[in-house]
Amino acid sequence: MSRNEVIACPCQSGRPYAACCAPLHRGDAIAETAEALMRSRYSAYVRGDADYLRRTWHPSTRPAALDPGDAGATRWLGLDVRRHEQHDADHATVEFIARYKVGGASAVRLHEVSRFVREDGRWFYIDGKFPSR
Repeated sequence: MSRNEVIACPCQSGRPYAACCAPLHRGDAIAETAEALMRSRYSAYVRGDADYLRRTWHPSTRPAALDPGDAGATRWLGLDVRRHEQHDADHATVEFIARYKVGGASAVRLHEVSRFVREDGRWFYIDGKFPSR
């Protein structure tokens, strides 16, 4: 059994990485829902997988360059999916809170409501807004 088969998925689904986000990251599967894509993108940030983040970012809003930062210096502390709303067959939003620390700094709480679109059967991240407290 490989390490990926027993390690918990960073997206906190409760499933092993090998049975959760790994097939998406490798390109062996596609996310069936916007929430699944959002979780896989969180896992990609944890793992420093900029290629996957670019592939799942809609071309209309994708940045020219993407630097997820120093994955070794960033310690991801957790993901809390607040809600997933399917607006129609091809549009959805996911509200989440991700927590992380960089170096010895205080923890950062990223609260975002993300928009997703499905094109040709594949979900893409469009953009996100940060709700006011």
